[in-house]
Amino acid sequence: MHYTVLIWQTPSVNSLRTEMVVKKNLSIVEQFQERTRQIADLTGSAATLTWDQETLMPEKGAAFRARQVSTLAGLRHKLLVDPAFGDLIEAASEQSTTPEAKADIREAKRQHLKAIKVPGQLVRQLASTSSLAYGAWVDARKKSSFTAFAPWLEKIISLKIQEARCLNLDGTPYDSLLDEYEPGMQESTLSSLFRTIRPQLTSLLHEIRDSALSKVNFNIRGDYPLEGQSEFGKKVLTAMGFDWKAGRLDVSPHPFCTGLSPRDVRITTRYDEADFSVAFFGMVHECGHALYEQGLNPKRYGLPGNESVSLGIHESQSRLWENMVARSAGFWEFWYPKLKKTFPNQLDSVSLDQFLLCINKVEAGLIRVDADEISYGLHVILRFEIERALLSEELKAKDLEDYWSEQMEKYLGVKPANAAEGVLQDVHWSSGLFGYFPTYLLGTIYATQFYDRAKQEIPYLEDNIAAGSLDVLREWLQSNIHRRGKLYSATELVKKVTGETLQANQFLEYLSTKYRSLYKL
Repeated sequence: MHYTVLIWQTPSVNSLRTEMVVKKNLSIVEQFQERTRQIADLTGSAATLTWDQETLMPEKGAAFRARQVSTLAGLRHKLLVDPAFGDLIEAASEQSTTPEAKADIREAKRQHLKAIKVPGQLVRQLASTSSLAYGAWVDARKKSSFTAFAPWLEKIISLKIQEARCLNLDGTPYDSLLDEYEPGMQESTLSSLFRTIRPQLTSLLHEIRDSALSKVNFNIRGDYPLEGQSEFGKKVLTAMGFDWKAGRLDVSPHPFCTGLSPRDVRITTRYDEADFSVAFFGMVHECGHALYEQGLNPKRYGLPGNESVSLGIHESQSRLWENMVARSAGFWEFWYPKLKKTFPNQLDSVSLDQFLLCINKVEAGLIRVDADEISYGLHVILRFEIERALLSEELKAKDLEDYWSEQMEKYLGVKPANAAEGVLQDVHWSSGLFGYFPTYLLGTIYATQFYDRAKQEIPYLEDNIAAGSLDVLREWLQSNIHRRGKLYSATELVKKVTGETLQANQFLEYLSTKYRSLYKL
């Protein structure tokens, strides 16, 4: 789709009002909404190019794609920092009386004030460098060569440090970058939370390792043709409520979801013919994200208050569907016979109890996206600590591969044999996403609180899931989280939905109860 973007410059809101009334006869609020929708159009256009780069773009297109993404980032930044936009925000705030309209003003002001702190040249440079660095990461990962990627990582870190200094929000440089993904969250809060969680995850991990069942070698690896994997996965996604007329599923090196609008949401997965769970749980995870994007109000497209609250809340949706639902016994009471019908030779001799142990197997591994629920938290905490060290310049990018291996042994008791299964496994840093990783663990904590509340409000929820009916959960999530957009902050939303603040207790209790039962501890 082609978007025609009108860019104008006017010195004051009065002259802006005159010009726009002549052109479109728009009120101040409508002018404000038109500007925010133009910004959203540019954001969506850049996201489309990024999606294409990670799925379909030919290899030689990288340099030109970097230029295209950089140009769009520059245009978007110009719209955000335009003084006339600031005037519009102030003028529209006087006429915005509904909770939704007030959220639009609050979020637009937040975006505007942050944007004017960062020079346009730095914005364009970050966009261009990140686009090129992604291609370098893909190539380096194939070759398992951190040396090939390290110079790009150094450039990204340097630019992100510059960005943090420009933003200069209260707190640390890391706080400034974290605020982009989890507004209002602070590094000190995460450090305290993770210090509470880490020893208990480690203790439970060791306890399970020493259990009798952990030594039983149930194995569901085999030959799973891609066509069957795709067909089965799509059936589950359809049951979850994924709208195929408003979304699509593709393949990429690293699974992701991108919402271009509530009516155009793209998800990807990656397949392993020897292990169906890689693609399947990737699909379910990304579908959780997609349902959030498809659940936003399409009539309010482009308005700042009609976006997801934070990445932590976004991640809560994917982790809830992937772990609390799709790894549960009730879910597979309905779906396991259908999976066995799809892959009879591979699973006929595997009982449901054995299958559940396999898909919930606790085994400290090297790869974050394939990690069990207990090890996963340790993976995230490790990345959080590494990011802090890189941004404070206590750790140099060139030393990261060795440091990564040392810390993996410390945190999880395993060491990668090569860079591909170690420091190069995640795409995030090549894309400049520093401050992103903690939201994965935050999201898992939020997810346990949301799911506990859903079960309280829908006493028959787990019976429905066991019967293959997933609609009632999706509708509850849409009503309580998706449709609200940014009406509340993440902290306020959790309190509103669950009656409680963010806490680790339910998360730790969930893990303990589930895995003690599975491993008969």
